[in-house]
Amino acid sequence: MAILKSYGACLRESSFQFPRSHRIDNYKRRNVKWRSPQAAIIPDFHLPMRSFEFLCISTYVRSWNVSAGDDFACLMLSRTSSEDIKALRLITAIKTPYLPDGRFDLEAYDGLVNMQIENGAEGVIVGGTTGEGQLMSWDEHIMLIGHTVNCFGGSVKVIGNTGSNSTREAIHATEQGFAVGMHAALHINPYYGKTSLEGLVSHFNSVLPMGPTIIYNVPSRTGQDIPLRVVNTVAQSPNLAGIKECVGNDRIEQYTGNGIVVWSGNDDQCHDARWSHGATGVISVTSNLVPGLMHELMFNGKNASLNAKLLPLIQWLFKEPNPIGLNTALAQLGIVRPVFRLPYVPLPLEKRVKFVELVNEIGRENFVGEKDVQVLDDDDFILVGLVPGVSIFDSVSFIGLQIKSTRLFIRKKKHMVKIKVCFC
Repeated sequence: MAILKSYGACLRESSFQFPRSHRIDNYKRRNVKWRSPQAAIIPDFHLPMRSFEFLCISTYVRSWNVSAGDDFACLMLSRTSSEDIKALRLITAIKTPYLPDGRFDLEAYDGLVNMQIENGAEGVIVGGTTGEGQLMSWDEHIMLIGHTVNCFGGSVKVIGNTGSNSTREAIHATEQGFAVGMHAALHINPYYGKTSLEGLVSHFNSVLPMGPTIIYNVPSRTGQDIPLRVVNTVAQSPNLAGIKECVGNDRIEQYTGNGIVVWSGNDDQCHDARWSHGATGVISVTSNLVPGLMHELMFNGKNASLNAKLLPLIQWLFKEPNPIGLNTALAQLGIVRPVFRLPYVPLPLEKRVKFVELVNEIGRENFVGEKDVQVLDDDDFILVGLVPGVSIFDSVSFIGLQIKSTRLFIRKKKHMVKIKVCFC
């Protein structure tokens, strides 16, 4: 079959061999209309396939005698087991940096991921809340997952955030994420358009069969808690690697008491979660900045003094909704360009000054990068309102406007903050 031939390279590397049939060549008959496969097909074979093999099965299983009219579904079978994911102790929710026109800055991104690996991070969440997956198109999202696997998949576990409040989108994105090689998926419960508890179970059971999965519970963002009963039900799937839990350490203890793996989703509680409440580790925002210290916090036993040393930084990071603080901090450290995709905007001057003080207190050598930390001027920041390739509202082009850039003025108490905004 044409599809099978296009995947020949993948199948040759796979331990699975598709049974041959004397009827395969019949598809060439001109009077037969070819029908598209029912699942996602990846035509660009430069995409990494290290973690997966394709198993093509006929929807009409007749002793593997394949006829011209058969439909085919390509299923991605993960070679990464949920047990591999359960062992991870430090997972960084990696930041996505941007170029001045709003596109991904892959050079800066690669530098960020490499610094995580060098400092002991065992996994990265790609396109999560911290990585601003909510501001990406799905094309961007899957591309970034594939890029991360291609460049770093042999050194770190790549966990793609392919969750959605639409089960249909979550299924499709997860198929694509596993197709480009991610080791596990991160799934949120449906937000805004909330569903019933039975709906939660059905939603998660729709994506769990595809591969190792981490369920993410953050009621402050979704508006709905995932109760223990739902998790216990879906935990019957061998693909449930565990829970990223943001409710608190009491909830974490409930899970671990039932043998369910949990990662703390709260950096300010992760030390106690790890060493006093049974959490396996943390899915961290702060580790973007100080991966070595977060590694020490998760691997080297109780360390109340180090935890206390990091708490002011953690509190600073979350004064405004994540990832505003992190984006500002990485720009001040010179690791990424000071570019923000709206609606995120940088922290005001007084908080940027405070970050410089925190870096000096903790020690610049403990932070990523080598440049001196800077306060940065308000004019240094660029806010991107439209990314190239995304059409702007038709009325703008209709009236003949070509918007290159403008200035956005935000009144803050007694002074005016001036920020450059680009509509590219």
